[in-house]
Amino acid sequence: MIKNLRYLLVLAVLLNACSNTKYLAPGQKLYTGGEVKITDKDSLKKGEAGIITSDLTSLLRPYPNGSILGLRFKLYIYNITKTKKTKGLAHWLNTKFGEPPVLASSVDFVKNANILQNRLQNVSYFQAQVTGDTVSKGKTAKAVYTVQIGPGYKIRKVIFPTGHESIDTAVAGSAAKTFLKPGDKYNLDVIKNERIRIDAKLKEEGFFFFAPEDLIMKVDSTIAGHQVDIFVKVKNDIPERAQEIYTIRNIYVYPSYSLTDTSLMMDKAKPYRWYNVVEKRKTISSYAFANTVQLHPNDVYNRTAHNNSLNRFVNLGPYKFVKNRFEDVTPDSPKLDVYYFLTPYKKKSLQFEILGRTTSANYTGTQVNISWKHRNAFMGAEALSVTAFGSTDVQVGGSNNGYNVYQFGLQSTLSWPRFISPIYPKADNAYIPHTNLSLGYTVVNRQKLYNLNSYTASFGYNWKENAHRTHELNIVNFQFVNPLSVSQLYLDSVRGVKHPGVLPNPALKHVIDKQLILGPSYGYTYTNTTEDYRTNTVYYNGKVSLSNNLYGLITGADTTAGKVRKLFGATFNQYVKLENEIRYFHKTGPNSTFASRVILGVGLPYGNSTQLPYSQQFFIGGPNSLRGFQARSIGPGRFNPIANVARGNFLPDESGDIKLEANIEYRPKLFSIVRGALFADAGNIWLYNSNGGQPGGAFSKNFAKDIAVDVGFGLRFDITVLVLRTDLGIPVRSPYATAGEPQWNFDWHRSVFNLAIGYPF
Repeated sequence: MIKNLRYLLVLAVLLNACSNTKYLAPGQKLYTGGEVKITDKDSLKKGEAGIITSDLTSLLRPYPNGSILGLRFKLYIYNITKTKKTKGLAHWLNTKFGEPPVLASSVDFVKNANILQNRLQNVSYFQAQVTGDTVSKGKTAKAVYTVQIGPGYKIRKVIFPTGHESIDTAVAGSAAKTFLKPGDKYNLDVIKNERIRIDAKLKEEGFFFFAPEDLIMKVDSTIAGHQVDIFVKVKNDIPERAQEIYTIRNIYVYPSYSLTDTSLMMDKAKPYRWYNVVEKRKTISSYAFANTVQLHPNDVYNRTAHNNSLNRFVNLGPYKFVKNRFEDVTPDSPKLDVYYFLTPYKKKSLQFEILGRTTSANYTGTQVNISWKHRNAFMGAEALSVTAFGSTDVQVGGSNNGYNVYQFGLQSTLSWPRFISPIYPKADNAYIPHTNLSLGYTVVNRQKLYNLNSYTASFGYNWKENAHRTHELNIVNFQFVNPLSVSQLYLDSVRGVKHPGVLPNPALKHVIDKQLILGPSYGYTYTNTTEDYRTNTVYYNGKVSLSNNLYGLITGADTTAGKVRKLFGATFNQYVKLENEIRYFHKTGPNSTFASRVILGVGLPYGNSTQLPYSQQFFIGGPNSLRGFQARSIGPGRFNPIANVARGNFLPDESGDIKLEANIEYRPKLFSIVRGALFADAGNIWLYNSNGGQPGGAFSKNFAKDIAVDVGFGLRFDITVLVLRTDLGIPVRSPYATAGEPQWNFDWHRSVFNLAIGYPF
């Protein structure tokens, strides 16, 4: 079959070529692309020839007609729909989907050869020679460029200015971190970047009006042994102010600026600490900008402080546009006045959202949000938001058909763009720290089973240490979950009554238990995944959460000894919870990536608790986890949830106190907006203590035998605004084996199709 398919593919390519070239006029030849041949590649190091060939080929113009597997579909559409009409279906197909033929006669060999030669000279091959010619075959032709590359020139030494002027001294002071290293090959792009680097260094030292163009790099290529000396010099004719070190004089902030404002209104300027606030009518308290204005009077101008100030103004919240201006006000010494013009958003806004989702557990969900927001609630740039929401998750067919989930509630958040604390961590970067207070109420209704009330509150801080590191510290996390009503069906399932052969399921009771959580948490995130130029990138998130630890110690809580303690009339939860997630991404090529993830979560219930509260437990399985298994359908441990469910009854979500998960995925780009994926997932959850009703669910030294494994493949459609993902996961190892089945079993019939938004990690 494969052999026949190969012949059919070759035949299709030949037929496509013939069908396209038959439309050419006499003497015309279809251009099929360019080829670069290096005649002296033996003089290059291993691998260099391929890199240079690829680089030069990318510079060739024009591009040939696009093709997929050798088939020029767009050209074919253009040929068969060609028409003189200016409207109609044929004209629309011809202009929207067709592509006119690229002819060999349109190739400018001399221009391309000069471009390639220039490129080679820019990357150290000063003696390179390039010629171009046509190679024809029937009605097609390609361009062949023959390259004699010659020797590559290396840097012998780099000489920085030795003068005593302040500008010469400053340029010479930047030499330690130069991009130009002796022994490296000459590269014009590196030289350009070196000028930009020096300029950035000088901007940190007050040379406000200096520019990269004020530097000249003189290259002496007459050195023996194909070497060059590079002289870094300041041009002789640069403006005088480009050589001056500027300091800050006055700073002005305009909080209600509009494009119609033409006057600087200096008579309205009101000083506050080290800056002045200028506006006709007071719209915001002056202290709101103490966290954003990073420059100070008499400071030497510093680009980092300048950029940090702009970023902080943008991220402050109330302002849509931020415009900055520096004015040279030099009387006897170089001075700058600084102006920040802020255009505000409307203070209040109302937003309506409808969201849709689908899970691998065959649930279809819809959520409606109505949000009200005030961007300057108390005249200090505080953001106050109140959101009312309602959602449904329904299942048509499957194990939980009819046991739909409905939620509605209210969530409010107040965020201050500063620390509300007697202890103020250093925050002089581009990111504004925030203090957050949130309150929430949610009703969860699982049809036919139960209704739960959930109250939440938190107070804490989040701040970015730099572009890579983020911290979140909640001084208080409060959650109280209280059952409103529980159906008889659910209670019978908990006790196992009316279902002969089905064990009681204490995990079901755990869902409807009262939960009282009160304690702090701290989270830390490190990531450099936004730096696309890196071959290897890493994401790490770690979090530690505590609940009622001190209060439990004071009251002597010990539920195993019968000493159950209460707070506000409810049995409180006591635990320590650690969560870790690390992701590693490795680029295997310009259009392919290897991605991996490891998750380790451990909850230690003690004192007043024997297991984590249900809302804090771990779950596994589903479109962003083990994709060969239904969401929340695995574990804990070797426990088989399906075998413990009576026929026709609902399938409960499985949860645990410990979680271990690992995922690997290869992501090649296939074509256009489509990427592929080959993946494997493994993991499980466990209970910290055995509860008797879920045999095999407790963590033990033989935990590796409980690992579930799946493999699969999928497609990702990147349409810029979102990524639509499809995955087909096939379970190959279950943590439990049903009667007559081995644990390792590759079975297509048990595969799970996942439709989701975004990458799984």
